[in-house]
Amino acid sequence: MKDLATALSAANAAVFTELGLDPKHADVRRSDRPDLGEFQANGALAVAKAAGKKPQEVAQSVAAGWTATDLAAAPTIAGPGFLNFKVTPEALAKRAQFVAEDEKAGASPVEHKRRVVVDYGGPNVAKGMHVGHLRASIIGESVKRIYRFRGDEVWGDAHFGDWGFQMGLVITALEDELGGFNDRAKLDARLKTLTLDQLEAIYPAYAAKVRDGDTDVRDRARKATAALQGGSALHREIWKAMHDVSMAAQKRDFAALGVDFDLWLGESDADPLIPDMVKDLEAKGLLEEDQGARIVRVAGPGETKKKKLDDGSVVEVESPDPLLVVSSEGSAMYGTTDLATIVQRVRDQNPDMILYVVDQRQGDHFEQVYRAAAKANYISRDKLEHVGFGTMNGADGKPFKTRAGGVLKLQDLIGQAEEKARERLKENEIGADFSKEEFEDVAHKVAIAAIKFADLSNFRGTSYVFDLDRFMSFEGKTGPYLLYQAVRIKSILRKADEQSVKPGAIAIAHESERALALALDAFDGALRAAYDKKAPHFLAEHAYSLAQAFSSFYTHCPILPSEGAVRASRLALAAATLKQLTLTLDLLGIDVPERM
Repeated sequence: MKDLATALSAANAAVFTELGLDPKHADVRRSDRPDLGEFQANGALAVAKAAGKKPQEVAQSVAAGWTATDLAAAPTIAGPGFLNFKVTPEALAKRAQFVAEDEKAGASPVEHKRRVVVDYGGPNVAKGMHVGHLRASIIGESVKRIYRFRGDEVWGDAHFGDWGFQMGLVITALEDELGGFNDRAKLDARLKTLTLDQLEAIYPAYAAKVRDGDTDVRDRARKATAALQGGSALHREIWKAMHDVSMAAQKRDFAALGVDFDLWLGESDADPLIPDMVKDLEAKGLLEEDQGARIVRVAGPGETKKKKLDDGSVVEVESPDPLLVVSSEGSAMYGTTDLATIVQRVRDQNPDMILYVVDQRQGDHFEQVYRAAAKANYISRDKLEHVGFGTMNGADGKPFKTRAGGVLKLQDLIGQAEEKARERLKENEIGADFSKEEFEDVAHKVAIAAIKFADLSNFRGTSYVFDLDRFMSFEGKTGPYLLYQAVRIKSILRKADEQSVKPGAIAIAHESERALALALDAFDGALRAAYDKKAPHFLAEHAYSLAQAFSSFYTHCPILPSEGAVRASRLALAAATLKQLTLTLDLLGIDVPERM
């Protein structure tokens, strides 16, 4: 069963066709002015000129020709020719009943299923996960779930950064620490005791050396990187120790965040494809020599940008910049690995679409890679999309830092949120009768709900200020508020079951019942918008609107105290709300506890 806006659009299109008007302008959508109508159509303004009439006259003709009275009464007219519709109680009850009985709570599947790879997460080996990985992980997980729920075949891929210059840098640091790699026993002992904390201390220290101009460290790290990528058994053994230590910690952090992947692959997994790919690019005449390096030009004819030179003069240069494929030292670059990963995915998944959920500041880089892939005929450009996002900022409006100015570890952020959740639960007198295990489980779910909903309630392209106190409130537009509403419905349903009260046929009489049924109907539209725009905030907004509608319904329409068919109907509305709210939260990656 289609949602009400779709059904109204079809009925309106039939009237437009009967009147000789272009039906493509007959779309009906949710109203911007609920005081005038629940749904509205503005097509009369679009077709009036072609019809040789005033918009008001067209609107009057449509209203007079309206025949779908079982769906809605004839539309009223407002302004220059806006059509406003109010759905009949019977149609609204029928739609609510469908939502209550439907396995997917009223959601429609995609018309044409696609094979989709979602690239998100992207942590680096030798570094712990920090708040900078938060948005990619949260948004990517939700996008993956949304696409899979609508029927696509989806692979989520973590795509670890485990093969670039940073690997050579850490290997060089270990070489200095051990005075070389000649003492095999000493190296083996060191690798066995290697920890992520140690790697996190090593990497920034040596990265700082390079930034400060230490050319010796830089050159040796480049050589170590080339040796690693060239297949040196020693370098790959050291790399594997770093990789395994990092992977264990990252899987732990992803699990705590409620994020999982189908593919736990990294840049290293695409490395074996690079030699043949480079030969292929060369054979196709796409590789050019440039100051000892090898590049692929991706700019089209006449595509330029202005560049300011050191002497202050401004020149026109090609744009986007060429993709650097092989460095002057012979190493594969960041873009090379990304290009080889596309080759790998085309071979293994044969995707109709690859979505890259990565900071929007990486847009130029991905445009280079996408164009190079299309130019080499590995995949068409329209199958590659950068799903960019803004930054999570502190109170100062800058990317979030610790009070000391450092980058906050993801594990520490979750820990802070859990501690705040414990405080809020106790303040609200929740959990006094819980076991320690249940209390901790609820605190964790509240913490993750607060973090995720705060992020996903914003359009992904915008930045937002992280305010844990505000996000952890049990009132307002927050994750904990939504959990509380879901848990309250669970409590009602448990009490109903204890009293042997069963849901029944839904009937719509009270305005709050009507508002709740309309909110339930809105799920499919929100889901389609989130899918089409790769933007989970549409679902976050729906979850909040649904919870608000239920709160008003709960206040004005007693459920268990009512009797007979009214009680059965209201209980069915409550059950439908719980199913849809829980499902919506799950698509956002948020788990609902049994009680709070």
